[in-house]
Amino acid sequence: MEDKKDVTFFIECKDHTVSGECFKLYHNASYDMLVTSPKPDLENLKKYYESEDYISHTDSKRSLFEKVYHMVKKYSLSKKVKLISQLNRGTGTLLDIGAGTGDFLVQAKKERWQVVGVEPNEQAKVLAKGKGVTLKKDTSNFETARFDVITLWHVLEHIPDLENQIVELKRLLKPGGHIVIAVPNYKSYDAKYYKSYWAAYDVPRHLWHFSKKSIKKLFDKEGICLEKVIPLKFDSFYVSLLSEKYKNGNMNFIKSFWIGCLSNSKAKTSKEYSSHIYVLKKE
Repeated sequence: MEDKKDVTFFIECKDHTVSGECFKLYHNASYDMLVTSPKPDLENLKKYYESEDYISHTDSKRSLFEKVYHMVKKYSLSKKVKLISQLNRGTGTLLDIGAGTGDFLVQAKKERWQVVGVEPNEQAKVLAKGKGVTLKKDTSNFETARFDVITLWHVLEHIPDLENQIVELKRLLKPGGHIVIAVPNYKSYDAKYYKSYWAAYDVPRHLWHFSKKSIKKLFDKEGICLEKVIPLKFDSFYVSLLSEKYKNGNMNFIKSFWIGCLSNSKAKTSKEYSSHIYVLKKE
């Protein structure tokens, strides 16, 4: 994937969640994507997830921010299940990669999907098990062409071996099945406004930073076609709130709301929302 002459420095960002370390992002022109450097090796990468502030691995609702996050998450769960049911024209077999604490799978199971989840984080797996969902460590023992739908909700950007993961997604998916991916969009207005403080850079946990072109090109190589792109309009508010905290030391709800609105407004023309859902199909 990497051609050195196509790679240029883009921006330097700080890890605001765990380490305080700085990482550089390089722009790969061929794929129109950003790559985090240096990329921690697998063993060292784990320590960057060891924080109570890493919200997707906990069910904590202590702070106002956590309460808002879980309220929006609860609202979005039924919308996500509705989306996959429409794509599949009914229920079927579902694999959720990076399942976190299992809430999406719990909701899908309620709506009669046959669910399987993968999650490497032990704390998150324990919380999921308490909700009646047992998560696997990886997909290595799964049979070929098992799933109607595979979802990765803000997960693809975390996966170290990106190209091999896409090959594995293709292996696991039935012909005619769908992959549904949600990722941040570094071309959004809120990304440009907050620059190095943009929370969705989230270095070094986010190893890759995608555009529409990069998603299309990465999956085209495996014969998986991009069917449609759906905006995630809530993300601009959530990301702006965190970005304000990183930039100014506090969560300015009024300013965050304004930047979120502005980002969504500008995206009506540019089509570059804070995050996108990509719907892909295996022929």
